[in-house]
Amino acid sequence: MSRRDKIPPRLRVRGLTRRFGDVDVVSGLDFDLAAGRAVALVGRNGAGKSTVLRCVSAADVPTSGTVELDGVPVDERSPHTRRDMAVVMDDIDFFPDLSVLEHLDLFARAHAVPNAEAVVDAVLHEVGLVPQAAQLPGTLSSGQRRRLALASAFVRPRRMLVLDEPEARLDEAGLAWLVDRLQREKADGLAILLASHDADLVAAVADRVLSLDDDT
Repeated sequence: MSRRDKIPPRLRVRGLTRRFGDVDVVSGLDFDLAAGRAVALVGRNGAGKSTVLRCVSAADVPTSGTVELDGVPVDERSPHTRRDMAVVMDDIDFFPDLSVLEHLDLFARAHAVPNAEAVVDAVLHEVGLVPQAAQLPGTLSSGQRRRLALASAFVRPRRMLVLDEPEARLDEAGLAWLVDRLQREKADGLAILLASHDADLVAAVADRVLSLDDDT
């Protein structure tokens, strides 16, 4: 047994089932995710990818099964979960009256990031939103809003990233940046759980691919 095999997983999912009415959208899902690794969820629209992410991030409650982050059950109210898990869902809300810069500054300071101003400035440059720093989220293009959503995760402390189709609405340059950034996140020891339809992103980032299609 290797040293890596002896290290408890960052994320442990056992028997995850989410039922809506009489339909099991997700049924009995098991997987582990170690620090420095990425798991990609793939499948057709409606296969349950976003449902899994919502249950893992504690935005939704499984019908049955368990989800643990570093051995502790995830709970949206738990400081442990809120501190260590950065989540970017497709339906993320922004503060409509805060500029891009103010939005990121609030995220960083709410998580007590040391030298928050410098961190926010670095992330703004990295995601290419410096020219839009004074704009309100509602004035951004869909691609710029996606970059802002990702930036919101990168300005805060985190041990795990949960990303719902992070490539959505990014152009070719944005996708290349995302691949590089997620590879660096893994190298820094973060665990990444993502749902994606982009085969190139999955191939470049994921160490394991889980298909949620019924027939696989």
